[in-house]
Amino acid sequence: MSDTTEDGGDLDINCIGIIGAGQMGGGIAHVCAIAGFDVKLSDVSEDQLAKARDTIDQNMERQVKHDRITAADKAAALARIATGTDYSLFSGCDVIIESATENEEVKRDILKALCPALKPEAIICTNTSSISITRLAAVTDRPGRFMGMHFMNPVPLMKLVELIRGIATEEDTYRIIRELTVKLDKTPAMAEDFPAFIVNRILLPMINEAVYTLYEGVGSVQSIDTAMKLGANHPMGPLELADFIGLDTCLAVMQVLYEGLADSKYRPCPLLVKYVEAGWLGRKAGRGFYDYSGDEPVPTR
Repeated sequence: MSDTTEDGGDLDINCIGIIGAGQMGGGIAHVCAIAGFDVKLSDVSEDQLAKARDTIDQNMERQVKHDRITAADKAAALARIATGTDYSLFSGCDVIIESATENEEVKRDILKALCPALKPEAIICTNTSSISITRLAAVTDRPGRFMGMHFMNPVPLMKLVELIRGIATEEDTYRIIRELTVKLDKTPAMAEDFPAFIVNRILLPMINEAVYTLYEGVGSVQSIDTAMKLGANHPMGPLELADFIGLDTCLAVMQVLYEGLADSKYRPCPLLVKYVEAGWLGRKAGRGFYDYSGDEPVPTR
């Protein structure tokens, strides 16, 4: 798959590397493999890589059952995914998408260690949902070939990808990644490099306000979620959605907004902080604003 660069040369995107085999990284690997790209998926944990492969297999099987792909498509896509724990896995990759936890120091350390393993022309993208692209690019050896590529969760179902240029991102880099986004059957939306970009700049303060509404006793978990589903026609209530995203991720984005924009309206709700400190991180932990241990989620407040 070839993209012509501005100087007339060709950049062949055949292999895409993904760092982090969690919910987002696994989802990105899924859509890249279905689109026909070779995929190299990395994580520090072999167990997490095995879990990611199982999840990808299950999600693709769901697509087969709904006639979105064929069984042959699924088999071919799974065969395109290779996994490993070492960055040498990415030596032949054309584009690498970092999708580690939403923590700037973790991402910076990953990017510093990653660059020596890559070929010079490789483009690096980050799937950060809130952190400055310009700051992350500055720790790499290729800020001109670095940008944000923020997928939505769950990746196989959600059509949007926010594309964010840092101050040093070259126009050619942006164009190549925009074309790649379309090849992945996603819709690109350009966002400027400001804290939390577009979607989370709007969405997370709404979730944070829902937590304040609970914290102040205005409504229960059930009544807040019911009110927003039936009163605003949202498919999920804000507290249910927070559990789905992960309360640690919600808190991290709110902290980026609060620190980056210095506006008190972005102050994380103390109740959100308390839940994260308790390890009640939502669905992935089995408990957040709902308890997921039974057949049906039960509100925890």
